[in-house]
Amino acid sequence: MKRSFWFAMALAAAALPIARGETPDVLDKAESRFAMSGDAKVHYKSLGEGDTAVVFVHGWCCDNTVWREQAAALNGKARLIFIDLPGYGKSEKPKIEYTMEVFAKGIDSVLQDAGVEHAVLAGHSMGTPVVVQFYRLFPAKTKALVFVDGALRPLFSAEQADQFMSMLKEDNFKDTSRGFFNQMFTSATPGAVRKQLEGLIVGTEPRVAISSMRGMMAVKANDEPIKVPAQALMAKLPFWTDDYKAYAKKLVPDLDYREFDGVGHFLFMEKPVEFNAALSEFLTKQGVLR
Repeated sequence: MKRSFWFAMALAAAALPIARGETPDVLDKAESRFAMSGDAKVHYKSLGEGDTAVVFVHGWCCDNTVWREQAAALNGKARLIFIDLPGYGKSEKPKIEYTMEVFAKGIDSVLQDAGVEHAVLAGHSMGTPVVVQFYRLFPAKTKALVFVDGALRPLFSAEQADQFMSMLKEDNFKDTSRGFFNQMFTSATPGAVRKQLEGLIVGTEPRVAISSMRGMMAVKANDEPIKVPAQALMAKLPFWTDDYKAYAKKLVPDLDYREFDGVGHFLFMEKPVEFNAALSEFLTKQGVLR
């Protein structure tokens, strides 16, 4: 009885820093690494060892630091890779068109540099079409996919996409993008999350952001089934309609589709404990977590 009690207490004590929101800064302290993709350097961080990794891919106007909570929760349990997509964060920002293919090839360059042969790729928002493009280009390297509040088909018509893109100009980008991001929050979104994301918006090169949004809007629907295990971790928001859910489950046989209530677009930052539990369950099924 005593042994069980003290063992339970030790586990609870180990979880206290994360439970209080004091996330260990394991990701911040990790060494920066760079892989060459074409003529440009792509920045990434790696935790753990092994030729199979969980790869975290950020969304529009973000960088690898948005995954701090996931790094803290999964550190020591799997090989983890956190990428700054080309043009973002500490990656170089060449004057190119930032398409989903450019991003996918940037990920592949990182995996080669890190010695990773197979990956479970988790992509948030714009990161979802990026990881899907990676799968289309490199199916043999793709062990599984996780879609984090991201779309598997275009959400806008061509006319709507053109209208949205017409609003994005380099000279007013920061104000326009702030307004766009504010619509992705809820009243329950923590102030620290808002502050971090606002800082990332300010630090994003407008040229890169506009080009990558154009690249995302240019993605065409591809109804060829995705034949690797996949999970969708989604906020319960109006634009994820019943029709969209039916499409996603048809595109991805046996899709593990889960919704989170009371969160905005950045659910993995807003409710990390619940998010990490769902992700860990999926990764365990894939034999990735130790």
